Amino acid sequence: MKTFLICLSTLLLSISITAQKNSYKISIVGFYNLENLYDTLNNTEIDDEEFLPGGPRNYNTIIYNDKLAKLSRVIQEMGKSLTPDGVAILGVAEIENDTVLTDLINRPELRQSHFKFIHYDSPDKRGVDVGLLYNPKYFTVLNSKNLFVQLPTGSKESFFTRDILWVKGILNGEELHIYVNHWPSRRGGEERSAPARAAAAGVVRHHADSIFKNNAQAKIIIMGDLNDDPINKSLTKVIRAKASKPEVGVGEFYNPWVQLYKKGIGTLAYQDAWGLFDQILVSQAFLDKNQKGYFFAQQSIFNPAYLIENNGKYKGYPMRTWDGLTYRGGYSDHFPTYITLLQKIN
Repeated sequence: MKTFLICLSTLLLSISITAQKNSYKISIVGFYNLENLYDTLNNTEIDDEEFLPGGPRNYNTIIYNDKLAKLSRVIQEMGKSLTPDGVAILGVAEIENDTVLTDLINRPELRQSHFKFIHYDSPDKRGVDVGLLYNPKYFTVLNSKNLFVQLPTGSKESFFTRDILWVKGILNGEELHIYVNHWPSRRGGEERSAPARAAAAGVVRHHADSIFKNNAQAKIIIMGDLNDDPINKSLTKVIRAKASKPEVGVGEFYNPWVQLYKKGIGTLAYQDAWGLFDQILVSQAFLDKNQKGYFFAQQSIFNPAYLIENNGKYKGYPMRTWDGLTYRGGYSDHFPTYITLLQKIN
């Protein structure tokens, strides 16, 4: 039923946009947690032993290439029902380095998009980072920076987490700021680890406020695997995101995922409970549908049938890459998400 509701929503939007395609530009902005996309080479600076040949997962080039092929299929198909070129901007998480991103964008399925990427190494113990893929036909990068997150004492076992990636660029002539996030996990307990996610949220909020100070109508997108649901305090109290468009003031953010979450719809599942960690938030400047620039039209969870586990203890969940240490041959333990932006054509 959940899959039907999402598909129906996407279908209705597709019909609406098709009827108006002569008067609107369509841009798709997405996010995807790629679930442990490691290469097969030993990096002595991080803890990647389990993803090496001879390691506990028996990881090898065959598995690596199979995973790249599967992920590239998903990325290639995202948003294709709305625009022929699919996703224009895609934030990604759980990537080891720039090598895996280079191998990913050079897959046959993605070559026609000519994707480029932005990536910085993070101090995360496991060596996983975030990155941003973009189609240069639509998006031009002006500036970027990795933002360090100082974790509160006692909130996590490790002293370090993933940096936050900030990218400033031009999307079809309009300036845009993007934050790609992978906030600290709930390992060790949700309550104990909550201050760590609040710290990451605070870094984003502080940096965004510096942008709003110079331009109250700045167009800002916050995306990522936040390891929190839309109703958690990191979103509602720190980011101060609102679930209702009329309540979003200047310099504030709209979170379009709250109602989906309250209906039991999510992007990952644990012990038969759905979470919606993979969110994309937009600043207030995106909410005016009568403006000349891009405005927010719709949020979507991309979950075609082939991404859904069809048997076993994870039936109905996202089809994951691993079942414990055994290679399942799936895609990711998260569904990707995306938002549709429209711009009137004069």
